[in-house]
Amino acid sequence: MGGYNPNQPRDSRGRWTKGLAGPVVGATMVATVMATPLGTGVTAGGGALTAESSFVQVSRSVLTKAKQAAKKGKRSATWKRLDLREAKRKLGRAGQCAAYSYGQVQRFLATTPCRSLRRVLYVLDGSNGDRVVVSVSWVRMRSVEAARRLQDLVDVHGTGNIRPLPGALVGEGRINWTGWNYDSTRSGKQVTIAEVEPLRGRPSAAYMDDVAEVAAQFPRPR
Repeated sequence: MGGYNPNQPRDSRGRWTKGLAGPVVGATMVATVMATPLGTGVTAGGGALTAESSFVQVSRSVLTKAKQAAKKGKRSATWKRLDLREAKRKLGRAGQCAAYSYGQVQRFLATTPCRSLRRVLYVLDGSNGDRVVVSVSWVRMRSVEAARRLQDLVDVHGTGNIRPLPGALVGEGRINWTGWNYDSTRSGKQVTIAEVEPLRGRPSAAYMDDVAEVAAQFPRPR
């Protein structure tokens, strides 16, 4: 991964991972909900529930439904769950990966070639005026073990990554990809890597992290 956010949870080996924030997890989840744009299903009331617990439950519910839509490849429904609208999309295909990566990840892919690479760049608009860019890369390796090693490497900050498609392809010019809002998934020989950066407005890091988590669920485009 390219950048480093000291607030992101890490395991004992320094790998980015969700859910290891210990006693502060609740606070982080509440912050995520509070930062989520309006229109994602947060309602007043809640009976005996406190405002904090109600927010946490709604946030996880929205995130779960968005991930379910993403796994089915339903982009419009996915973005709608997150109060986003797809403004632009660009797809790129490649038969090898080393030339489109950097750092230790590039060195790994030079000696352990991938089978194929798909990259997509999304520009998404929020109803509150925010705009974010989302990069998703699908790396298909030649073995399950190679895919596992790639994910282990890319999940560690400062090790490099797959390069996102150029921002110019969606009319946004140079984009500073920090790696702070990131997620990855693996299924067999395939590793999916998602990153999010702000383009306009002030979307919170917690919200963009949730968008990355959802985007990493999209199936590989054909």
